[in-house]
Amino acid sequence: MTRERDLIAWIWRGYLRGHWLKVSAALGLMALEGGMLGLLSYMVKPMFDQVFVAGDRSAVVWVAFGVAGVFGIRALAGFGHRVLMAVVGRRISAQMQSNLLRHMLTLDASYFRDNSPGTLIERVRGDTRVVSSIWSAVLGAAGRDTVALVSLLAVALSVDWLWTLIAVAGAPLLMLPIAMLQRLVRRTTRAARSAAAVISTRLDETFHGINTIKLNGIEEHDRSRFDAVLDRFVGAELRAAAGQAGIPALIDVVAAIGFFGVLVYGGFQIIDGEKSVGEFMSFFTAMALVFEPLRRLGNVSGTWQVAAASLERLHGVFEERPTILSPARPRAVKAEDADVVFEEVSFSYDRDPVLSGLSFTARAGETTALVGPSGAGKSTVFALITRLIEPQSGRVALGETGVEEVDLEALRDRISVVSQETLLFDDTIRENILLGRTDVDDETLREVIEAAHVADFLDGLPRGLDTPAGPRGANLSGGQRQRVAIARALLRDTPILLLDEATSALDAASEAAVQEALERLSQGRTTLVIAHRLSTIQDADRIVVMERGRVVDQGRHEELLARGGLYADLHRLQFAGS
Repeated sequence: MTRERDLIAWIWRGYLRGHWLKVSAALGLMALEGGMLGLLSYMVKPMFDQVFVAGDRSAVVWVAFGVAGVFGIRALAGFGHRVLMAVVGRRISAQMQSNLLRHMLTLDASYFRDNSPGTLIERVRGDTRVVSSIWSAVLGAAGRDTVALVSLLAVALSVDWLWTLIAVAGAPLLMLPIAMLQRLVRRTTRAARSAAAVISTRLDETFHGINTIKLNGIEEHDRSRFDAVLDRFVGAELRAAAGQAGIPALIDVVAAIGFFGVLVYGGFQIIDGEKSVGEFMSFFTAMALVFEPLRRLGNVSGTWQVAAASLERLHGVFEERPTILSPARPRAVKAEDADVVFEEVSFSYDRDPVLSGLSFTARAGETTALVGPSGAGKSTVFALITRLIEPQSGRVALGETGVEEVDLEALRDRISVVSQETLLFDDTIRENILLGRTDVDDETLREVIEAAHVADFLDGLPRGLDTPAGPRGANLSGGQRQRVAIARALLRDTPILLLDEATSALDAASEAAVQEALERLSQGRTTLVIAHRLSTIQDADRIVVMERGRVVDQGRHEELLARGGLYADLHRLQFAGS
């Protein structure tokens, strides 16, 4: 119960409270609609006793107007509260999705490494959609069905309290079975939501890996993997649906027992003349209508269990906190602080050491290349500079200022990254270069696309700069994507440039154009380059040779070759056939 109260309090504080006027109006209309059921059952008595049995002609008109008025008010109230709750539900769902994404974007890179894209998409879209369905159901029960239940029971009690007691005598027997069904619904719903996340992950993998699937002929294997997850999802959904359906079914069983008792007991009273037909019909109508809101209230408990499972998952995301934060009192980085310094830096991924006492300095305005075998820790160096991760020991600094002492946004504003796998968004080439910036004039943009050799291929595109790049840049070649990334970096004009295998996947013609653009981009900047092809970094001011997370040698190309060692071995392997 404590967990339930916490979830309700979180929803109220974070979302419902901002819509309290609409919610209050909707609850008032719900109460009015629910109260009409009680009034309708009350009108049955004069309709039977005065009109049908006594034949009172003067009562026909006012009874007819009364019944019609009940339905008219009920229709208007029902329409009003449904529209209001639809507005509240959609607004809250959209607000929750926006807040969830905003919060996720503050989390560390490790969170996204540990949670697949499909899982996160299901959180943002699937779970919030499930939650949005509870507002009309839960609040409808609170406003409409509770009032309807009370008003109908009041009419039934006014006719005969003993009949009412007989009708609801079996209700206490429902408590234990309903509690068990509620636990079943929540448990199976959790399993269904988890399976839904795996489904989203499988679809994400399938659509982004479609070429690999086709080239390896594994369409059937991929479909089988998807079907297995789908079966788990459907099974969990069906068990949850059965649990939800069981609650109103139990209520109907109690209703059957109650009506049987009332018909037997009340029937003899009417035969004996102790009760009128109008009284019985008023009571029967009230009790028949009682079980409908009661069934809906029973359904609400199942609906709440479904929503609560999603709420727990959403609340769990909101409880996640980033560990890489801006300092409370950040230090300003001076313009001349463009040296990138590593001092005895160590880092491990889940107890697997990647860097061990790494120390080197990339001088301001110079190009420093990082080389070494795979797994030497080169990419980890870039992640540490940008504070996507934090070292377990040692220090990473810009000049004299540790990166952890700098405001996180200010730090990343000083760094541009061009990597082997350039991410382009499903937007125009123009927007992929600007990335939301509105302060760039046409002349500056033209200079950037010229310098990055983007202009070389624009004439061949149907809409030039306004051509869609496609999902993940699928409409462009590898070399074209790289040049768009270089244009981004040129536009950012940052003092530090990180190049991660920026030309390794390109053909000779594309590599030549991209390499020229990179050389232009590197001028006057502190540039760190990761490269496996040593031919691309032979003119670097400094080459840092890494092995198993340590610096084993550093110097210029000629010096390293003359000394022999790992760099000379790598060079000999690459150029053995030249």
